[in-house]
Order: sequence, then C-alpha cells, then structure tokens
Amino acid sequence: QDAEIVRTRDPQLLAACDIVVDVGGEYDPGRHRYDHHQRSFQESMRSLRPDKPWVTKLSSAGLVYCHFGPQILAELLAQPADGPVVTALFDKLYENFVEEIDALDNGIAPAPGEPRFALSTTLSTRVGLLNPRWNDEDKDSEVG
Repeated sequence: QDAEIVRTRDPQLLAACDIVVDVGGEYDPGRHRYDHHQRSFQESMRSLRPDKPWVTKLSSAGLVYCHFGPQILAELLAQPADGPVVTALFDKLYENFVEEIDALDNGIAPAPGEPRFALSTTLSTRVGLLNPRWNDEDKDSEVG
C-alpha cells in the first residue's frame, strides 16, 4: 500500500526494485520479475496453473494476476485464498476481464478473419489514452 511506483526502463533502477512489471525482459517469479516481452515467453494460465483451462498467452497483467490474484481476492473478501468463493471469483475475473487484456496485449484477435466492427472502448484503449504524446517533454507526467 505504501509502494513507490517507478516508471523506467533503466536497468540500474530496475535492479533496485522489489517488483518489476512489464519491463526488463525477464520472467522470474522468484525474483518478482513479471515481463512477457521475450521471444521465448509462451506462458499461459494453464501452463502455470494446470488446473485452469485458459491457453491465451499471458501479458504482464495476466502474470501478476496469476501469481497474486488469489491472495488479493482473499484479502478483499476476507475468505481463504484456496476456498470456493475466491476460486470461483478468480476464474470469472480471468475469463471475463483479464484474459481480454492478455489477448489484446499479445496481438491475439478475438475472432479469425476480418472484424465486423471496431473495439474502441477496451481497457487497453482507455489506458493507452493516458500515455503521453510522442512529443511530450515529460514522459512520466501521468504516473502517480
């Protein structure tokens, strides 16, 4: 709750961070490194949690959800992390929210062929609108 958020790609600054998400080119949950930007990265919810059916390649959001989702939900709901309520909610949230983020972040189309309409109000689109313009001098003004 009192964590400082640092937005950087500087390897020296990243090395000092307790948790690194979506940058750094490394997936190592033992060291809390959750990036999916390596050619060799192919993890899915099923590959990391064989009891789950989803095979969509995980984004960094999905990695964080996979590793921390049950504990966060358990804390919010005051329920056991391995109990039926948390398990059901974890699955529903992944299936109906996080999997879309994973797919869009990895360039996976929702259907084969040409889309019949544009998806213009996705979470990814809304977050993208918060990114600085390419010519803004202060690239980190939105953080915090």
